[in-house]
Amino acid sequence: MEWTGLNELREQFYRFFEGKGHLRLPSFPLMPHDDASLLLINSGMAPMKKWFLGVETPPNKRVVTCQKCIRTPDIENVGKTARHGTYFEMLGNFSFGDYFKHEACAWAWEFSTKTLGLPVDRLWVSVYEDDDEAIEIWTKEIGVDPKRIVRLGKEDNFWEIGSGPCGPCSEIYFDRGEEYGCGKSDCAPGCDCDRYMEYWNLVFSQFNGDGEGHYERMTHPNIDTGMGLERLACIMQG
Repeated sequence: MEWTGLNELREQFYRFFEGKGHLRLPSFPLMPHDDASLLLINSGMAPMKKWFLGVETPPNKRVVTCQKCIRTPDIENVGKTARHGTYFEMLGNFSFGDYFKHEACAWAWEFSTKTLGLPVDRLWVSVYEDDDEAIEIWTKEIGVDPKRIVRLGKEDNFWEIGSGPCGPCSEIYFDRGEEYGCGKSDCAPGCDCDRYMEYWNLVFSQFNGDGEGHYERMTHPNIDTGMGLERLACIMQG
């Protein structure tokens, strides 16, 4: 793992997923277009809701972006943790009814360990509490040590913001070291301290939620990933 500049990291991500058949698209405007559920774009997938739901046809079944986002719910955490911000860029690779869990997990691991050279012994994975399929993929197909995988509940590993596409997710964490930890014996991914930094969220988007706790399964499951560019730069630059 080598010190890497933010602009270079962005370009590495673009090129990696272009090599996997993804179409590079520019960042969408921060103001949502024809979406009354959002005041501001808060994630990479937000501008693409109609593509996820099949209401409109995407320009390609595989897309890669670096989306400018404003995350107002995180304002209360700015300054309290080392990982929260309100305005940031979100790297994302997306599949609209094409590939699903197997490819999303494998490519995230390949980019992390091969392209970026992140040391495997400092990486951890979380999965939604009852997602046995994801556990099988991470351990048997990718070779992640089961001891470095944790199951977390809906608050941590089910992605949804307002209404729209949502689903269980799997996240990759980087262990920054004991000096950043809280000192508790049970400190692990999911802890609120700054030791384990979640940098990539792989969302297995298979439901359309109404924002009130009701979910309708989508005909074609999709992939929605988000990796904070600034968080990644923090890791790569120490």
